[in-house]
Amino acid sequence: MLQASRGKRLYIQDVSPRDGFQIEPVFVPTDDKIALINRLSRSGLAKIEVTSFSSPKAIPALADSVEVMAGIERVHGVEYAALVPNAKGAERAMTCRIDEINVVMSASQSHNRANLRMDQERSLAQFADIVALARGRSEVNASLSVAFGCPFEGEVRQAEVLRLVDSIAALGIRRLTLCDTTGMANPAQAQQLCAAVIACHPELSLTAHFHDTRGMGLANVLAALQAGVDRFDASLGGLGGCPFAPGASGNVCTEDMVHMLDAMGYATGVDLTALIECSRILPGLVGHDVPGQVARAGPASRRYPLPDDLGQTRLAGAVPACRGAAA
Repeated sequence: MLQASRGKRLYIQDVSPRDGFQIEPVFVPTDDKIALINRLSRSGLAKIEVTSFSSPKAIPALADSVEVMAGIERVHGVEYAALVPNAKGAERAMTCRIDEINVVMSASQSHNRANLRMDQERSLAQFADIVALARGRSEVNASLSVAFGCPFEGEVRQAEVLRLVDSIAALGIRRLTLCDTTGMANPAQAQQLCAAVIACHPELSLTAHFHDTRGMGLANVLAALQAGVDRFDASLGGLGGCPFAPGASGNVCTEDMVHMLDAMGYATGVDLTALIECSRILPGLVGHDVPGQVARAGPASRRYPLPDDLGQTRLAGAVPACRGAAA
């Protein structure tokens, strides 16, 4: 049984400005991105993935990466990260005083070719180039996509994931994210793989990155937590997704995850009220409702007035008590 350690700090890392906005069909104005990131910075998050230094033609939604990085406030204690696809992108990122460069490859050869247009060996060679460029200037985090299952090949063997982790660690990278890119993970698998990586490479700072594609995102967070993971990616409002999982919901929702962990007694250092306020801005920015639940329902600590006669309530819009139903 999972029991909260009240003295243990968990690190919550929001990826919505990059992972969330990158697949939206509308372009979120630069000033709105900056304003949202500034609000997130003051909520107690450990890290924010601000943008991507990919080609504007490839990801037009993030074509303003330099302007966003130049415009945000830097809050002490918050790391600001960006995804980079290659050495050229890394150079651009480092001119913007980025704290962490996030490089990506896939745990399956098929997904690596489909997503990055290269094989895994070439991706590792690019990682080596970026590590050399970033040395003494920025931290490097390696994200391993489809670590829990590939939409083309299906199961990705744990031994293959560990082989790639060995190769990444051998490059001198000390930060690693295991990504459930298309939401194929289950809690037993999440616990086993995270525990295996920690056992083989205790020197790595490990992050778990889950999607809620099949409704198991928060359960997978708890499984990774049980394995010893203390860093978690999430996306405000549950924004995000993957082009290889059409119609699927996005990343685990940041405010939903913080709500769960806070309720269990874990220390996240995050102001849930501030997150909810940020999340309620999102529909106006992206032009549609977002999947997050807590911003819609309110936290479990929310209380309603007792109903008046005939089920009327003093608080307009409050959910009436269920009458005549057993608990």
